[in-house]
Amino acid sequence: MITGGGSNIGRAIVLAFAREGANITIGDIDEGQANKVAELARTRGASDVQAIKADTTQIDQVDAMMEAAASRYGGIDVLVNNVGWDQLMFFTQTTPEFWDKIIRINFVSVLNCTSAALKRMIPAQKGSIVSISSDASRQGEPREAVYGGMKAAVNSLMKTVAKENGRYGVRCNCICPGVTIPETDDEVGSASMWSKPLFTPDQLEKVAAALPLKKVGRPADIANAVLFLSSSAAAGHITGQVLSVSGGYSMIG
Repeated sequence: MITGGGSNIGRAIVLAFAREGANITIGDIDEGQANKVAELARTRGASDVQAIKADTTQIDQVDAMMEAAASRYGGIDVLVNNVGWDQLMFFTQTTPEFWDKIIRINFVSVLNCTSAALKRMIPAQKGSIVSISSDASRQGEPREAVYGGMKAAVNSLMKTVAKENGRYGVRCNCICPGVTIPETDDEVGSASMWSKPLFTPDQLEKVAAALPLKKVGRPADIANAVLFLSSSAAAGHITGQVLSVSGGYSMIG
């Protein structure tokens, strides 16, 4: 179950699981883009794919989405909380209406999806939840105050859920991307925060130059880490962790 699977990082995660032959449910508010990715995933080796239009800030839509996934595939082995959104501006420029949107998309969505998934994972005595956070959650980032705060909340939530539900065989981890840029325009839908350029080429060059690896991230970089943490064979003894996948931007022991 991959939320926000129609664009950028979510799209790459879907295609990574497709290469593993997985049964995939894509949940996305952009139904057209989700269906495009679903069709592509079928050509990349997915055993089966369904795309469901859902607003993950609405608990009733989340429950329906999770039930559709569990009914079709006999359960939910992996939940990837990938839905996220931001608009870069200094905190003094933001409004309460903006705060509410950031909180609902970046945190309430994770609450809704995690709760709904646990209802299916706990009886099955297994499951992996991977939440896409951000390096802005780990050390603060100008123009991402509220977004970074909500991603820090996601980190804390996942650690607590990991401690509470490890006894049921459920693992929970976070991945913190840095700047992660789509490869092509068709990787994003109209609802994506990347539907309009967030950085100029000159800004991206400066970002890359400041990183130890001297390059910005691409969606596949995050998808590979999601596959690793989702795998009970590769990461079966890993839970409650926050992993930066950001070219070395954040190095926290």
